[in-house]
Amino acid sequence: MTQKQLEDYLWGAANILRGMIDAADFKQYIFPLLFFKRISDVWDEEFRSAMEESGGDMDYAKFREQHWFDIPDGCHWKDIRSKTIDVGKHLQKALRKIENFNFEQLHDIFGDAQWTNKKRLSDEKLLDLIEHFSKMDLSLKNVPHDIMGEGYEYLIKKFADDSGHTAAEFYTNRTVVKLMTMITDPQPGESAYDPTCGSGGILLNSALHLKEQKKEYRTLKLYGQELNLITSAIARMNMFMHNVDEFQIVQGDTLDNPQLLEHDELRKFDVIMANPPYSVKRWNQQKWLNDPYGRNIWGTPPQGCADYAFQQHIIKSLKPDTGRCVVLWPHGVLFRDAESELRKKMIEADLVDAVIGLGKNLFYNSSMESCLLVCRMKKPKERKGKIIFVNAVNEIKLERSSAYLEDSHILKIASAYKGFKDIDGFAKVVSIKEVLNNNGLLTVFMYVMHSNGSSENHNLKKLFEEIKSGTKNYQKSVKVLFDKLNSIGIETGND
Repeated sequence: MTQKQLEDYLWGAANILRGMIDAADFKQYIFPLLFFKRISDVWDEEFRSAMEESGGDMDYAKFREQHWFDIPDGCHWKDIRSKTIDVGKHLQKALRKIENFNFEQLHDIFGDAQWTNKKRLSDEKLLDLIEHFSKMDLSLKNVPHDIMGEGYEYLIKKFADDSGHTAAEFYTNRTVVKLMTMITDPQPGESAYDPTCGSGGILLNSALHLKEQKKEYRTLKLYGQELNLITSAIARMNMFMHNVDEFQIVQGDTLDNPQLLEHDELRKFDVIMANPPYSVKRWNQQKWLNDPYGRNIWGTPPQGCADYAFQQHIIKSLKPDTGRCVVLWPHGVLFRDAESELRKKMIEADLVDAVIGLGKNLFYNSSMESCLLVCRMKKPKERKGKIIFVNAVNEIKLERSSAYLEDSHILKIASAYKGFKDIDGFAKVVSIKEVLNNNGLLTVFMYVMHSNGSSENHNLKKLFEEIKSGTKNYQKSVKVLFDKLNSIGIETGND
């Protein structure tokens, strides 16, 4: 099957549900059915191979050891396809039984869709879906892992396009993810973690990054935690569809109940990449005051914005020698006054390696500008006591209301980060002493302006200089600055 054929086939399944179920909910029905069909077709393929190998020994061909996953009697795709009434009931029973028979790998992987709710999904519609999926053979011979993985990612992207504001909960712009991966540069045998992993794209890109370099990607260990049950299930399916086995993805609230532990402490990782939900207001601030895992290393963030709770969780989860991270944030984390003491402590500890300002529309379904905050637990000698600021706001390809980074943009930004040298109008290496003298402000425009001489640049630069020199009232100046940044599309959040 070609990539285009697979993509058309997968999207055709979603179109069957259109008008009956909200687009944001397509994923809780389509992904489980797709995975069910895939493992059923692969089971058949493995069965035929084992029969040939054993000279027709059916017992041998059914052994668990012969199969990717165990499918109990009566729970195969063909068994469900033969049903005509109470289809959802039979399907739900089969999916739960498959989960139980493969508990270590597949517990809860089919999510919590209401298969038995006929008002939401009638027998007729469900049969239409099953017949649609039955048209294609999803065996490994017909659809190898690389094509299947790409098709699965295509479907995730299409659902993100269809889902409106909820898309950011499970999808991060893949061109930004590629840049993040180039910055952290995961290596074979290391561990990579995403504390808010969504559909798993950031984690997967770590493995694909090694695969593209023809390095051993199977020894890279992937870990993630995701709050939403169906999204965490989609992430796990995503790994299997890409033939990645060395992973552990758990479901739960990372701030309130981190589950990736070792010896009753947070597990430590070599690489962390994340796009956390920003400005979360509903979080347990009181519990953070006495966090049992010691994550309040710089203090307690304001109730109205948990950004620095996530940032501290990430730092606390890094290995002390090899640990490095890159986090996609709105610009507000760089200068909001309510978090200034937390930010200063992070800078004083010489953890901030780079701040990279990105252009508009790279957050999914949002016009806000974003930034990458890069930290290292142990900087190389030449980078100690310094931070490189990269103003990449113009390194972007805009298409209607969305944007992406072209390969040339990614290479330019990553090269500037690694080169760690001043580039006129693009990058500037600054001492942490200077940053702290600027009240711990990490705003990229404060240190590196584009050399195009625009009046907007001049006005911003002048305002920053006034704040730095103290010639204006600090609070008043910062408010003017925030208003100006908001007016040009840079989100500041709660100040």
